[in-house]
Amino acid sequence: MKGEGHTALFSNRDGIIAIEGPVKLQIMELLKDSSRSFDEIVKYTGKAKSTISVHLSDLKQNNLLEERIDPKDKRKKTYVMCSQYAACSQKPIVEHYHAALKKFTTTFDSERELLTSILHAVQSGFEAQGINHRPIMETIGQDVGIRVAENFTCTHLEGLFEEVADYWETHKLGYLSVPSYDPLAIQIDDCFVCKGAPDIGQKLCSFSEGLLQGIIYQKLNMQCNLVEIECHGNGDDHCLFVMQ
Repeated sequence: MKGEGHTALFSNRDGIIAIEGPVKLQIMELLKDSSRSFDEIVKYTGKAKSTISVHLSDLKQNNLLEERIDPKDKRKKTYVMCSQYAACSQKPIVEHYHAALKKFTTTFDSERELLTSILHAVQSGFEAQGINHRPIMETIGQDVGIRVAENFTCTHLEGLFEEVADYWETHKLGYLSVPSYDPLAIQIDDCFVCKGAPDIGQKLCSFSEGLLQGIIYQKLNMQCNLVEIECHGNGDDHCLFVMQ
């Protein structure tokens, strides 16, 4: 969300709201994970209190954040996001999109290969238009993961991921393994999202990040932040997600 000349898109009850300006983006970045007090926001941004007050007022008017009474001290106020980070602007990346489109000039060997190529085209099509779609793809993945979790019965980490690995293989999503449980690291070979994608110097599996997070949240009642550190889109021969 950070950066000069950067635009971030947020979704709220009114629809999509575009936010520009480094200070507003700093505030939304800070509030992304938890509520914060006015003084914390001032300290984080390094701006004058009067400046922060103006930006907070603008963000409240756009229904992007809410002001609440601090439960620990009723004399103070805290601020919390009431919107969803959806996407942001980026420099258009057209090479990946052109490579994805070329695949449709040949016959596909399987339905899975066709569907994977369609997914590549959709994702890279957004990037070609200068839209970083990864935040909303992660959110959709989380929602899907919460539903997928209803297929599993185990409520401890090791047993759960034995079930998840079977599910991945059965539905041809790839071959999932867990090299480490502490810290949690999940590897996927033959990944349905990114296998066959060219090396564009970017990790491509935000949907899978969200999918795994949603499963963990639903079955273990645990919020987690899984981050992909290795991916076909970054020149690797597998995907690797680690707990942050």
